[in-house]
Amino acid sequence: MSLIKVIIPAYNEADSIAKVIHDIPKSVQEIIVVSNNSTDATEQNAKQAGATVLTETNKGYGYACLKGMDYIAKQTTKPDIIVFLDGDYSDYPEQLTELVAPILEENIDFVVGARVKKLREPGAMTVPQEFGNWLATSLMRLFFNSTFTDLGPFRAIKYSKLLELNMLDKTYGWTVEMQLKVLKQHMSYRELPVKYRNRIGVSKVSGTIKGAIFAGIKILYWIFKYSFKK
Repeated sequence: MSLIKVIIPAYNEADSIAKVIHDIPKSVQEIIVVSNNSTDATEQNAKQAGATVLTETNKGYGYACLKGMDYIAKQTTKPDIIVFLDGDYSDYPEQLTELVAPILEENIDFVVGARVKKLREPGAMTVPQEFGNWLATSLMRLFFNSTFTDLGPFRAIKYSKLLELNMLDKTYGWTVEMQLKVLKQHMSYRELPVKYRNRIGVSKVSGTIKGAIFAGIKILYWIFKYSFKK
């Protein structure tokens, strides 16, 4: 039986985090919620729902993910698969079983949940998000002959392959950095169409002009960095 662990970065997701945890399949051995300097009841609610709760005071999506990875690295028994998803209940955690299936059944290295339009609730993705996805995946297709269509946060990867990626980004560029490194290292990958709903609460990235701009800059930085890197 494969050992699966989930990492959930969360910043002020008190109203949604328990729902996310409860919907994760029982096949997962540990759910790790990384509170990214939350000031509400995110940590308390996550603990009550049965998750391991870590605290990362440096604000940034990548900081939170790296905190979860550092915690796992110190454990004696290492997982086979790591799944990342958001704490805002926009993803459907019960689809985790489908997400990891290509890894378990076909030995694929990396699977990203693609938030295809026909499976999305109206308004679940903002115009900046849609444009950013289109631009990033179009450039990846141009420079790397990629078939990615989304930078979705719901993703699964073999733990050994995740370590090989040597992830560095601390903030908005985490998802695109992962996908670019998967392409550069010629790892096998797959997209799985997933459902996507309107999040609980307000997005800290796409919900603000500043967040959208900085996310866009980070995405373009990583793409051009790897496009011209030997």
